[in-house]
Amino acid sequence: MTTVKTLLGLPGLRLRPRAGTELLDRPVTRIYVTELSDPGRYLSAGELVLSGLLWWREPGDAEPFVAALARSGAAALAASGADSGGIPDDVVEACVRHRIPLLEVPADLSFSVITEQVVLALAAASDSARKRLQAAADAPVETLLERASAELGLPCWVLSALGRVVAGTTPLPVPAEDVVRRHAAREAGSLTVLPVEGRHAVPWLVAVGGPLTTAQTELAEDFAGLVGVTRARSSRPDAELPGEARVVALRTEGSDESRDVLRELLPDGLLLESTGDTSYAATGSRPGSAAVELSTVEPLLRARRILCGVGDPAPREEARETARYALEVAARRPGRVAVVAAADVDAHQLLLAGASDGLRAALRRRVLGPLLAYDAEQHTDLVHTVRVFLECSGSPTKAAKALHVHVNTLRYRIGRAGELLGADLTEFTDQLDVYLALRAGDQAG
Repeated sequence: MTTVKTLLGLPGLRLRPRAGTELLDRPVTRIYVTELSDPGRYLSAGELVLSGLLWWREPGDAEPFVAALARSGAAALAASGADSGGIPDDVVEACVRHRIPLLEVPADLSFSVITEQVVLALAAASDSARKRLQAAADAPVETLLERASAELGLPCWVLSALGRVVAGTTPLPVPAEDVVRRHAAREAGSLTVLPVEGRHAVPWLVAVGGPLTTAQTELAEDFAGLVGVTRARSSRPDAELPGEARVVALRTEGSDESRDVLRELLPDGLLLESTGDTSYAATGSRPGSAAVELSTVEPLLRARRILCGVGDPAPREEARETARYALEVAARRPGRVAVVAAADVDAHQLLLAGASDGLRAALRRRVLGPLLAYDAEQHTDLVHTVRVFLECSGSPTKAAKALHVHVNTLRYRIGRAGELLGADLTEFTDQLDVYLALRAGDQAG
């Protein structure tokens, strides 16, 4: 990495520090020559600004010029005062005030010579940086990250497209899912984001803390390539799980991405089974952020929908079954991403989720057929009355209040419905059969 101090050591330049000697470790990314009184719009971070001070006429002229350098994040100002008898005190004071290193250029030194030597130094440093980075090609991602950050002079992160920080040199300043969403939408942000190449359904991204020069971009691209190689090379050992574990089932409708997505969602999980669009994995903990993570990656996948069922902690096979039923409940919910935890679903819903559409429809016709036919012929709504009655725990008083009818009217309607169904709706077992048939209709189709 080329710094301001590096330039002071270049042979033949004879640059002399006049201000900001404590700031000479700032990285230099390129050189920019200007005689504008306010060059702010043309500057970028890390630049060495070279000026003959032709814009300076009187005290006070330095303030807007140096302030523009500070706002842009310029590395330093190299100035020649050949036409004004030396660098004015006004310029020195402004550089001190705005914390901009000031280097005095000898009056007999051509700007073309300075530019040539600085460009050569930057090119040599870039080549050396790439070689040093390549030398760490076999290292873990965390080591590569530290090396890339040191060479770029900027914080770096590796992110999973699920919105998870794989590794970082500092805390990420924005939510990881926001970085992924901006990248998917091709929106600019405060970070520079590059894709990590590789044959993975869930991509990884490299994020760098700030805008990059051409040389820095090339180095960051090399880093992203090395991360891709490291990811492809790494093999994850099977997780050690207790006798009772939680199983997660994941389906990617219309694609075979379920295995990759589930492995990325559960980096410490154990893959149990994968059949293209549906995969199962066991984990020791509940993936509480699954809905957010899957919603984050969804725009980057081919799948029409992403469905996820999270089973209860139980012996492996039992946990797998509850995950499968939870997955079927998720399949009947709207939206491109649906996540259902078995623990959050009533037991009868889990049982019905395992039944086919045809079986649910048959159950509804078998139990409720006469009542459905009566409602259709008489333009009544006894089915709704029965549902409200059962949801009120079989209490005529509560049901009558919910339906805004007299309790005697409610009792008559329930009695009539029982006659049509051939059931006693005050008996628990008959109530259970009828309620399951009602809920089967809710989940059919």
